Amino acid sequence: MAEQKQLEFYLLRYMPNAVKGEFVNIGLMVIEAGEGRFAEVRFTQDWRPAERLDPQIDTEMLQAVERHVRQQFQDPARRQLFLRKMEDSFSNLIQMSPKSIVLAEEPAREIEALASFYFKMVHQPMQRIPSGRNRIWQQMRAAFAEKGVLGLLMTDIPMEQYTESGDPLKLDFAYRAEENLKFFHAVSLKSTVVQATNLGSRFPKLASDIVRHAGTVPFLTAVVDDDLNLKDKEIVFALKSMTDNDVRVSVAADMPKIAELARVELGL
Repeated sequence: MAEQKQLEFYLLRYMPNAVKGEFVNIGLMVIEAGEGRFAEVRFTQDWRPAERLDPQIDTEMLQAVERHVRQQFQDPARRQLFLRKMEDSFSNLIQMSPKSIVLAEEPAREIEALASFYFKMVHQPMQRIPSGRNRIWQQMRAAFAEKGVLGLLMTDIPMEQYTESGDPLKLDFAYRAEENLKFFHAVSLKSTVVQATNLGSRFPKLASDIVRHAGTVPFLTAVVDDDLNLKDKEIVFALKSMTDNDVRVSVAADMPKIAELARVELGL
């Protein structure tokens, strides 16, 4: 009997409506554990399940995501960093599943079997405890809804309208207050600080682009985990990288106060 190899795999899910929680699997990344060399990517070639879920689907955008994933995944030196970045960099539209493990004698055959199994259907939402960025995002949404302002907010705002075409960054919530444009974005530092440091380093240029294109002064609040370990040097560095670049930082527990201020500033 041939030796069984341990394979780690991740699914990329297309979720056009995070509130409904319905999704379809569109991508699969498989890596052989340990010193194994097998690492492959598969994307669906049949977009009909995704089209049933979202008739307005932008398949060209998803194909661009596939090209980007393949390019990054090919370099063994960058692969693990890329996977960590993916946990935070994709918008609510595309999400990465937690790591799963399977044993197989032939990895090349197994990835085809996994793709055949997972790329078939639209999945209904499962009841689970949210974690990381998703948990913070849900707390933000609930606080805004409680104060009656959710329907007045801009949501999932693409930054490419201010920067340039292809910019993948989308911020979660925003509203106008006089001459200001206030953005709020969920940032979890529990698994990685990459999202926080990237946001901090990008914001000065992003703010300048918003002023130039929209004629309004932007403010960005990063809403972070409540129970961060402030003895962790990476977390402290990430928080400082945001505040030093004029990104305001609040914990998720402050969301009722933030939502109440939004209610007042929106005149409700």
